[in-house]
Amino acid sequence: MARTDETGQLPRQGSPFGTTPPSSPPGTGDAGSNARMPRWLPRAMLLALALVGVFQLGSWAFHQLTGLLINILIAFFLALAIEPAVSWMASRGMRRGLATATVFLAVIIASAGFVTLMGSMLAGQIIKIVEDFPDYLDSVINWINAHFHTELRRVDVQEGLLRSDWLRNYVQNSATGVLDVSAQVLGGLFQLLTITLFSFYFAADGPRLRRALCSVLPPNRQAEVLRAWEIAVNKTGGYLYSRGLMALISGVAHYILLESLDVPYAPVLAVWVGLVSQFIPTIGTYLAGALPMLIAFTVDPWYALWVLIFVVVYQQFENYVLQPKLTAKTVDIHPAVAFGSVIAGTALLGAVGALIAIPAVATLQAFLGAYVKRYDVTDDPRVHGHRERGTGRNLFSRARELWIRKPGQQPLPEAAGSGEGSE
Repeated sequence: MARTDETGQLPRQGSPFGTTPPSSPPGTGDAGSNARMPRWLPRAMLLALALVGVFQLGSWAFHQLTGLLINILIAFFLALAIEPAVSWMASRGMRRGLATATVFLAVIIASAGFVTLMGSMLAGQIIKIVEDFPDYLDSVINWINAHFHTELRRVDVQEGLLRSDWLRNYVQNSATGVLDVSAQVLGGLFQLLTITLFSFYFAADGPRLRRALCSVLPPNRQAEVLRAWEIAVNKTGGYLYSRGLMALISGVAHYILLESLDVPYAPVLAVWVGLVSQFIPTIGTYLAGALPMLIAFTVDPWYALWVLIFVVVYQQFENYVLQPKLTAKTVDIHPAVAFGSVIAGTALLGAVGALIAIPAVATLQAFLGAYVKRYDVTDDPRVHGHRERGTGRNLFSRARELWIRKPGQQPLPEAAGSGEGSE
C-alpha cells in the first residue's frame, strides 16, 4: 500500500535526476475553464461594428449626394461672382432680392442670345453643306474618273449608300439614341434649375447666411470667417469681370479680322472666340480659333491661314501685355499655376472643376498670403538669376585647353587656370 502524507495525498515522485518536476501554472485546469470574457470586449466589438456601419452608411450617402453637392458648389461660386454687382445695387437703395433677380435676368438674356446666335449659325452652315453636297460629290466623282479611268455616276453612289447596311444600322442606332439624348437634356435642364435656385438664395440671402454661420463661432473666429468670405468674393468676382473684359476685347479684335475677310457669321464667331478663349486658360484661344478657321477655309484656304496667324499673334499680345495689366489687382496668379489648377480641377470635378479652379486657387493663394509671414530677400546675385564666377575654369576654357594641348602633355593645374597662387 502506498504511503501518504498528513494531508492524505500521495507524495510527488522525484525525478530520476534528483530534481522536482514543475508544478502546473495557476489559472489552468478547472479555474482556467471557468475564466470569464473581459467586460470591455463585447462593448469594443459593438463599437467597432457600429463605426463600420456608420462609415458604410456615410460613404453610400456621399456617393448618392455627389451630384447635389457639386451643384451647390457651383451655385456658391456663382453667388460669389455676382456678389459685387448685387452689393453695389443694394447699396444704392435697391432691395437685395430685386438686385439679384436683375443680375440673373441679364445673365439669362445674354446666354439665351448667344445660344440662339450659335444655333442659327450652325443650322445655316448645316443647311448650306446639305445643299452643296451634290456639287461636292460631283467634283469628287469627276476627279476619281479622271485619275483612275473609272465610270462612276452620282446616281450609283447614292443608291449604294441608301442600300448599305452601314446606313441602316446608323439610322437604327440614332433612333434608339434619341431617348438617351432627351433624358440627358431633361437632366441638364433640371441641374441648371437647381444651380440657379441655390445661387439665387446664396446671393439674395448672403448677409443672413453669414450671420447664421458666424452665430455658431466664437468672436475671434468670426472675423477670420468674414475675412475669408471677403477674399473669396473679391477674387471670384474679379476673375469673372477681368475675364469678361478680356473676352470683350478679344471678340472685338477677332470681329474686325473676320469682317475684313468677309467671313460669314463674323459677330457670332467673335463672341465664340471671346468666351472660349478667356474661360479656358492658356489653350482656350487655340481651341476657340478652330471654328473661325474652319468657316474661313470654306471661303478661301488662305483666309484660314490668316486667321491662324492672327490667333497666334493675339495670344502672345494677351499673355504678355493685356492680361498682366487687367489681372494684376484681381487674380494675379502665374500662368503655369492657372493651367495646373485647371488640369487638377478637371481631374477632380470634370468641366465644373475647370471653371472654378482658377478662382478657388486665387482665393486660397490670397488667404494664405494674408497669414504667411514674409521676410526681406537678401541682395544676392543668385536671387536675380546670376551665377557667381567660381575659382575654376569654365567649360569653354577647358575645351580650348584640350584642343590645343599636345599629346602626352599634362593638363594645367586648376589654380593656374584661375590665376590664383601665381605671383
